[in-house]
Amino acid sequence: MTHAIGLIDYGMGNLHSVQRAFERLGVTVLAVGDEAAMDRCDALVLPGVGSFDPAMERLHGSGLVAPIQRWCAAGQPLLGICLGLQLLFEGSDEGQTPGLGLLQGRVKALPVRPGHPVPHMGWAPLVGAQPSPLWPAQAPASSPAGLTNGLIQGVPAGADAWMYFVHSYAAVPSDPRCITAQVAFAGTSLTAAVWQGAPLPASFTPRNRA
Repeated sequence: MTHAIGLIDYGMGNLHSVQRAFERLGVTVLAVGDEAAMDRCDALVLPGVGSFDPAMERLHGSGLVAPIQRWCAAGQPLLGICLGLQLLFEGSDEGQTPGLGLLQGRVKALPVRPGHPVPHMGWAPLVGAQPSPLWPAQAPASSPAGLTNGLIQGVPAGADAWMYFVHSYAAVPSDPRCITAQVAFAGTSLTAAVWQGAPLPASFTPRNRA
């Protein structure tokens, strides 16, 4: 059976990087610009680059807000990446426009501390939190740096799961039990990925690691 991933195109997404990642896995990727296109998809991906309010305005302008909310209410899978993760929450300190409200909580500015420039940019290892299908419980032992190595699908056992980050804000879920991966920054842990039912958001940026 051929499975199709719907890539939501609302004018603010890192579509090329996401599409290439899925195509390397042999997955069919379809552009989704309206609700009718969702009918041909098994799952949706909401990417995003930019600021919270303009992104929500683009989603409203494309007529995709209500269809995305209905999609998730029906228990169908949605992956939010980067800004796409932030849009799934109720709102952001970055702006005034309400988010999609699919996940309870808000997006907050990163802490400003000496020696830790904002935006947070670069490769960093993920830190395992609550087990989920995205980050199973059978994670390898902690690394020498004290960070827990995760076992993400496609990541060999015993290998650090390094992801690329470019962000000035991070999601703070109302229920921390939905946090499945974190990243260390400025002496604290930031949400990197959450899992709650069907939505599977992730705040890191898909890139090829050199």
